[in-house]
Amino acid sequence: MDEVVMDQIMYVGHQVVSWIASVAIIFGGVVPYIPQYRDIRRTQNAEGFSTYVCLVLLVANILRILFRFGRYFETPLLWQSIIMIITMLIMLNLCTSVRMVTELNTKRRSFTGSGSVFEHVSRDYHTRRAFEVDEF
Repeated sequence: MDEVVMDQIMYVGHQVVSWIASVAIIFGGVVPYIPQYRDIRRTQNAEGFSTYVCLVLLVANILRILFRFGRYFETPLLWQSIIMIITMLIMLNLCTSVRMVTELNTKRRSFTGSGSVFEHVSRDYHTRRAFEVDEF
């Protein structure tokens, strides 16, 4: 009787540990991006974030999903790839929108700054033109 109870307790313990490990595998890769997402959203500055890392992770996880068709692997790894792809798309969306807003604000400042852009372009053109004429 004691052995049967002990075996059942061990089985339940094994299932709980297996379930916790699966959840950790699935969501463990996303956890570092949560503070980055919050920081980029709060500061509206995405300069420190590399979109190339997102590209590499997107390609790697897509290839992993495609690899599963050829050689089966555990389902938590499949879910990890799906969650990582979604996370990378969310991060890319945030970074591109923040960078677009930053570029628009920079362009607006250059138009409203001292002197017009046309004056700067005209002055640069005439300076370059005078330099070219001096060479001949």
